[in-house]
Amino acid sequence: MLIPLSPLALSVYNRAAMRVRYLSLTNFRNYARLELALPERPLLLHGANAQGKTSLLEAIYLLATGSSPLTSLDRQLINWEAEAGGLPYARVWAEVVRRDRVQEVEVILEKKPLANGTTRLQKTIRIDRVRKRRADLAGRLNVVLFMPQDVDLIAGPPAGRRRYLDDTLCQVDRAYCTALEHYTEALRQRNAALRHLRDEGGDPAQLAPFEEVLAREGVVIANGRRELVAALSQRADRIHQQLTGGAEWLRLEYRPNFDPAAPPALKYQMGLGLQPYEGPPLGVGAEGLVAAFRQALLTRRADEIARGMTLIGPHRDELRFVAGSPAQGTHEVDLGTYGSRGQQRTAVLALKLAELAFLQARTGEAPVLLLDEVLAELDAARRRYLLSQVDRVEQAVLTATDPEMFSAEFRERAVLMEVRGGIVTEAAAG
Repeated sequence: MLIPLSPLALSVYNRAAMRVRYLSLTNFRNYARLELALPERPLLLHGANAQGKTSLLEAIYLLATGSSPLTSLDRQLINWEAEAGGLPYARVWAEVVRRDRVQEVEVILEKKPLANGTTRLQKTIRIDRVRKRRADLAGRLNVVLFMPQDVDLIAGPPAGRRRYLDDTLCQVDRAYCTALEHYTEALRQRNAALRHLRDEGGDPAQLAPFEEVLAREGVVIANGRRELVAALSQRADRIHQQLTGGAEWLRLEYRPNFDPAAPPALKYQMGLGLQPYEGPPLGVGAEGLVAAFRQALLTRRADEIARGMTLIGPHRDELRFVAGSPAQGTHEVDLGTYGSRGQQRTAVLALKLAELAFLQARTGEAPVLLLDEVLAELDAARRRYLLSQVDRVEQAVLTATDPEMFSAEFRERAVLMEVRGGIVTEAAAG
């Protein structure tokens, strides 16, 4: 429930605060039970691998976005011992402090038995004990998570980059998240209808209702992603130049699968990364974009029926990372294809710090910063740069197998806790 803050508390939290004050986990990953009051100082979780450090960060991320950063299968989040014991149930709950209020945020995962002997996973989201949709999480808790595997955002498949954009926007834009939910469901239904038409035949006109949803919500998604990429690109370039001492610049390019501004001959080739997206043609409003998308779906019907899948739309968008050096003039490098591992790490660090700045500018509150074993991947200069950002946020939670990787000064001002077998205990600093 909504808990109003006293005038004294408001004077403290009006510092643009956002933090998790209390975290409760039940049967989540390797936590059978955890009740943890999070400190106001930076929290450094240390311990051996596979003890639960990353899972704790994952739980906080789940509360912020409604999804795990590590898996698209929510059933994997349920503690295996609970499932083996006949209690296939997990709960993540937190008390979240923001500038003017304290709220409860909760995600429950439960396997429900079906009549045919199988199970389905039910995800329940509650805010102040009232059931909500994923889109209602927007603005409740904002986080920036940085993990070693985030380098795959640049070098990995495009689905990871699309998901990154979606998770970032869903933290602050309820309309975007709602459009994404509607688009995803309409896409699933249209693909099923396409396969039915291919295998059984029928009237293609039955696709029209799904296409209307895809066109309208797809424009919302494309516009949201385009604006986000532009905002991130501007910030990431400044940070990237600082990290490289001005030796390299960085540009993020949004390349939509369907671009209404592309010449007709290229519309069938969208998704090949031909050109970065500069936005719709001048004078073309939202309705014009919807009409263009609708017509493209209609034009491709025969081909898509034959393939049994929808081939155009934001579910096939691309995001590319392009870098260059002032010393090399106009020469550009696509970091996902030709960048070195070091260049990719620097670019993703710039991206994450740009995300932090974007979320703070969008909400007026610094997001919670989650850093999972990332210092080992960075050189000394980049470590110092990243740790300097900890002082810019209200709350930071970091993990490490070896706390000695952090300076004595940092360890003195942080709260150290050891994680062992899903149990968290406070340890002495230093």
